[in-house]
Amino acid sequence: MADKKTAAKAAMRPIRHAHAPAAAGEKPPQPRRRAPPAPRRAGERITQLQDLATVARRLREDQERQEAEAKARREATARAEAERHLFSRSVGPVTPLRNPNVARLRRHKPPPLPVQHWLDEERVLLESISDDFDVSTLLDTDDQLSFRRPGIGVEVTRRLRSGHWSIQRQLDLHGLRVDEAREALGDFIRHAHKIGIRCVRVVHGKGLGSPGKSPVLKGRVQRWLVQKNEVLAFVQARPMDGGAGALVVLLQPVLRKNS
Repeated sequence: MADKKTAAKAAMRPIRHAHAPAAAGEKPPQPRRRAPPAPRRAGERITQLQDLATVARRLREDQERQEAEAKARREATARAEAERHLFSRSVGPVTPLRNPNVARLRRHKPPPLPVQHWLDEERVLLESISDDFDVSTLLDTDDQLSFRRPGIGVEVTRRLRSGHWSIQRQLDLHGLRVDEAREALGDFIRHAHKIGIRCVRVVHGKGLGSPGKSPVLKGRVQRWLVQKNEVLAFVQARPMDGGAGALVVLLQPVLRKNS
């Protein structure tokens, strides 16, 4: 019975429409504003048209970004390829030679030079020349005081004096002090022997410009030459070659090793 009375009272209430004016003292209803759709999360179901437009816009932006990155990569690859083939494109097509026609020469290494040995030998030879050496017993007692090493026959000095060997080099000691002349003579004899020279002339002077008009270097040069192992013999030069102011010296032959 109570439910029937409640339903009857509700049916007797006046029906208010949405656009009907409000009663006196009642505030009119405010229109409802729709909020913008929230961003769609992954896996979220699209329920409205605005959500669909947002998704389409994002897809379009992603596609444009990917296309721009791909274009940048293609341009960078093209630039690298162009730089790698720049020379070949500049030169043009190249045809390899069938026969290069290149001679292959064997390089022969030069023989080593015993420079330090030469320096040591030079120092020993320079120091071995003494001014106190007595040469009088080694000189032949002829009018020109010639010298020949033991084992060398008299005919050698005879032919040397007659000009049998042509003079190949000359050393002039004029104007040198005793020490300078000794060093110059040792160096001259050593180098002449090394290059295979057999006959040389040493000019020591006649002493015409020296005090007392006596030769200063003549006797010293004789003593120095006797002490040089490279010297086989020496004689006073002929008048046409310097006479009493020079000596003609015969050197040892150079022994060549068989190659």
